[in-house]
Amino acid sequence: MAASITTKECLRHKCSACYKQYKKKEHLIEHMRVSYHSVHQPRCGVCQKHCKSFESLREHLNGPLSKSNCSKIFLEQGCGLCLRVLDDRTSLRGHQDICRLTAPVRQGTSLLPTDLSDCYDEDRSDRGLGAIAMDCVMAGGGSDGTLDICIGICLVDEDEKLIFNTFVQPHIPITNYRHEVTGLTEERVRYAMPLKEVQEKVLKILLNGETIERLRLNGGKARLLVGHDLEHDLDCLRMNYPDHMLRDTARYTPLMKTNLVSHSLKYLTRTYLGYDIRQGVHDPYENCVSAMRLYKRMRSLNHHGLVTTLLIAPPLAQYVAHSIDSYSAKDLEKMTPDTLYELSRSNFKCWCLDSRRVMQT
Repeated sequence: MAASITTKECLRHKCSACYKQYKKKEHLIEHMRVSYHSVHQPRCGVCQKHCKSFESLREHLNGPLSKSNCSKIFLEQGCGLCLRVLDDRTSLRGHQDICRLTAPVRQGTSLLPTDLSDCYDEDRSDRGLGAIAMDCVMAGGGSDGTLDICIGICLVDEDEKLIFNTFVQPHIPITNYRHEVTGLTEERVRYAMPLKEVQEKVLKILLNGETIERLRLNGGKARLLVGHDLEHDLDCLRMNYPDHMLRDTARYTPLMKTNLVSHSLKYLTRTYLGYDIRQGVHDPYENCVSAMRLYKRMRSLNHHGLVTTLLIAPPLAQYVAHSIDSYSAKDLEKMTPDTLYELSRSNFKCWCLDSRRVMQT
């Protein structure tokens, strides 16, 4: 009898994703409800533990409290950029040659104005839907020059081709050109394009011939907008674009810090692509290319398993399959940890789903 009680007291309920253990099944169920485990979370290539972000995974593999077995294998066979674990050192060397990218050729703010918006307004099936990366150059406004004002914009396509680059005529006077950062002076931007015209050209490129109604509903043929801290750039441009069409490297959960605070684009580029940016004045082309490369790297991840979420979804869209909240507490108590994991759903839309969005139209 005593042995039976001891065994019951020692019974632990283990999460199939992060391996946390709980004395009571109800605690495991609550953990699964709030942890949002799914096949889209970064995972250790050795023990398959799920982590909330790549930074959490990095700490698991080579941080001060890393797991010894995982750390040892990763040290010998792991890629420090994408955190994959390869079969052997030979495979690792070949992988690293591909994974580590070279920095794009810097253009600075001396680049001549470029406008291919008319070409990108054409509905061409050979170009596909794709994504457009955007970066803005900010000067200062207001009495103390601390108010960000967009005076330059750059758009790049998925092939890193420059399609739109121009100075922007600000809507309020500039009091600080921030020359040490922008490299710009009043003379350089004297004949800038009016803000309203910039807004129209950017929207034309992004819409790709789609209607505003379809854009807001599910995107349709419109292009995704990639960048770093896009909310700030769009605000300075006085533009709006639906949240479900934004791919922001500053807001993407797997690329954020463990406390869900954004990393700088400079940090992300060095950590995940293997090169440094922003050596000198602000280069919007370099930023666009780096943000696009980060997006494409995240999009290329192959997350196996059943994916039942809508491919292009408004913010409030729900998963097609049942979730934990679809079942009663009594039913959940009877389920195994593996079944609970299968019911768990991600709290962010994984960019790997974008590789299939063409199939929707």
